[in-house]
Amino acid sequence: MMKSRGKNVGKFFHTILKWLIGIICISPMYVAIIYSLKSKQELAVNRFALPEVLYWENFSQGIVQSNFFNALKNSFITTSLATIILTVICSMASYIIARKNNSKFYNSVYFIFVAAMIIPFQSILTPLYINLLRWGLVNSLIGFVLAKSGFQVAFTVLIITGFVKSIPRELEEAANIDGAGLYRTYWQIIFPLMKPVIFTSVVLNALNIWNDFQISVTILQKQSVRTLPLTQYFFFGENNSELGLAFAVFVLSMIPVLTLYLSLQKYIISGITSGAVKG
Repeated sequence: MMKSRGKNVGKFFHTILKWLIGIICISPMYVAIIYSLKSKQELAVNRFALPEVLYWENFSQGIVQSNFFNALKNSFITTSLATIILTVICSMASYIIARKNNSKFYNSVYFIFVAAMIIPFQSILTPLYINLLRWGLVNSLIGFVLAKSGFQVAFTVLIITGFVKSIPRELEEAANIDGAGLYRTYWQIIFPLMKPVIFTSVVLNALNIWNDFQISVTILQKQSVRTLPLTQYFFFGENNSELGLAFAVFVLSMIPVLTLYLSLQKYIISGITSGAVKG
């Protein structure tokens, strides 16, 4: 009886703990949504209650005043280009590193990639800005894409390499017997098998690039090339008394990445755990 009561009490507190953690995680989203749907007058009366009347004008005004669609276009272009570059280059590099794991050279290259992940961003910010300024890539979306891709290469190679090691070599040997070359073997046989980890890297890289603030605030200074995080930052600073407008822009900015994450979420854990087994 005592053991049964102890188990029931443990389950009760475990359930309470899960509810508390869930409320803490959901509360920022709740605040953002209800703020975006309230007028300035209603926010002044009660900020955390549900809105009595849905004030959709916050969204229409926020889109116009923040130049939202231009920022959305910039974020979409930079995220798409950087994600494609990382997917193509890092997947091929990871394949070679994984298959040449008996070579000291390729092992050294792999450890260089791993070591690059611990380099503090702040230590190379100034050299990065100086180089981009010399090349005329400051206030350029291409400059941001190149800089952000460079920072994400090490992480992408790390997670893909571990997954490639789990793919049987016999598939490549059979392809070679049939006369397939290296590129044909990779693109027609190996790359399709990498779908789980490719989707994982796509989602993680896209989220990281889309939400980037540190690099974008350093490189993208003109309003015409600002991404969504920068637009939100400056728009909130200019409209800190209009919380409804600011949070309406926040909510609109969440929709694309939330859609991407929910549509591909099943691949994230499977891709990371598969790579961890052999990595």
